[in-house]
Amino acid sequence: MATDDRSAAHPIPRFPDGFLWGVSTSAHQIEGAADRREPSVWDAFAAEPGRVKDGSTADVACDHYHRHGEDVALLAGLGVDAYRFSVSWPRVRAEGGLDFYDRLVDDLCAAGVRPMPTLFHWDLPLALQETGGWLERDTAARFADHVSVVADRLGDRVKKWVTINEPAEHTLFGHALGAHAPGGQLMFDALPAAHHQLLAHGLAVRALRAAGATDVGIANSHGPTWPASRETADVEAAAFYDLLLNRLFADPVLLGEYPEGLGELMPGDVAADLKVIGEPLDWYGVNYYAPTRVGAPQGEDIEFGGLTIPAELPFSVREIEGVPVTDFGWPVVPQALTELLTTLRDRYADRLPPVVITENGCSYEGLDDQARITYLDGHVRALHEAVEAGVDVRGYFVWSLLDNFEWAEGFAQRFGLVHVDFETLVRTPKASYTWFRDMLRAQR
Repeated sequence: MATDDRSAAHPIPRFPDGFLWGVSTSAHQIEGAADRREPSVWDAFAAEPGRVKDGSTADVACDHYHRHGEDVALLAGLGVDAYRFSVSWPRVRAEGGLDFYDRLVDDLCAAGVRPMPTLFHWDLPLALQETGGWLERDTAARFADHVSVVADRLGDRVKKWVTINEPAEHTLFGHALGAHAPGGQLMFDALPAAHHQLLAHGLAVRALRAAGATDVGIANSHGPTWPASRETADVEAAAFYDLLLNRLFADPVLLGEYPEGLGELMPGDVAADLKVIGEPLDWYGVNYYAPTRVGAPQGEDIEFGGLTIPAELPFSVREIEGVPVTDFGWPVVPQALTELLTTLRDRYADRLPPVVITENGCSYEGLDDQARITYLDGHVRALHEAVEAGVDVRGYFVWSLLDNFEWAEGFAQRFGLVHVDFETLVRTPKASYTWFRDMLRAQR
C-alpha cells in the first residue's frame, strides 16, 4: 500500500522526548460479546427502529472481546506507546466482567503498550438509566463506586486513567437532541445530565486518588467556534455555542466554576459540587475533530454532519466553505487544532495542566486511504506548531485503531487505521496504519 509522498519528502518535525503516541477505541463500539455483560442504554436505543441509520447493533461489533489478542498484536506492530480503551460499566457489573480487562491489560503490558482506560464512554448500564440515568445525582455516586472497583483490580498495572469521555456530546446528542442513547429530547432541560457527569468526573478523580493514582485526566471535546459573519447576531450566536460546547465543560473542571449565568441552572448544592468537579488533574484530554462555523438562527431545522440542529436553538451551524470534508461531512481544517490549543492556553493560563490529544481522526472508505493520511499528517504538523508556540502538549491519540460501530451511524462510517470486514471480522491494516507506524519510527 502506498504512503504519502509529501510526508516522506517533508518529515514531520520531532516532538519532545517522552511524547506519548497512541490510538483510542471504546468498549461498546468494538467489544461485542453482548451476552457477557448487562444491557446498556445503547442496546435499548439500537433496538428501537430508526434510531441507528443502518439498523445495526453492537452485539458483535468487532468482536474485540474474543479477538483482543489479534488487536494487541496490531497495536504492537503499529509501535504505539499507549492504547486508550474504555472499560464497559455494564460488563463490570456482570459476573466475571473484570476478568476480560485483566487479560487485556496483561496482554498490553506484555506487548510493551501502556494501558490507558477510560472509565465511562457513553454506555451507561440500562438498569441505572431506568432509575433516572444522568438526570439523577445518585448516578454520579454509583459511578464513583464503579471506578473504585476497577482501580482496585487494575491499578497495579494501569498508571494513566481517563475518567469520562466527551460529556458535552453525551449531553447534547443523548439528552438534549435525542440523536444518541438514551434518546432524550430535553433541550435545555438536559443540563442536569451535564452537571451530574461533571460531578461524576470529580468523584472519580477522588476515587482514583484514594486508590493511589497519580496520572489522571478527562477527555473533553473541543473545537474553535467561528462566527458566520461579523454581524452582531452571528457573533453572539457563536459565543453562545462556544459557551455550551467548550466552556460549560472546561470551566468547571479547570476553574472550579461555571460560566456566568449557568451555575444557577444546575441542580443541587452547586458551590459544593464545584469543589469536587474542580479536583486538580495531572493532564487535560482534548478530543478534536473540526471547527464549527456558527450563525444566528435561520428559522428552520438544519441537517449537519449527521445531526439535526433544531430551529428553536439560539444558533445555527453553517458550512465552512473552501475546505475538504470527510466521508462524514466534517470539515478538514488542521490549522484549527493549533488555534484551539493556543486558545485554551490563553483562556486558562496556569490553570491548564499539560494537554493530551485523546482523540483525533476521520472517516474515509478504502484500504488505500490517502485522504486519512493527509488528514493525520496535517493535524500532527498543526499539533507540533502548537508545541512550538509554547502549549504544553504531552501526547496524541488517533481515533481509531479499528473500524467500528459508529453510534447512530451504525457501520456506515469508518474511522479505523485497520479495516474490519463486519461479516468475517477479518482485520486488514490500511495505508494509514503503515503511514502512522513509519511516522512513529521516524519520531524515535
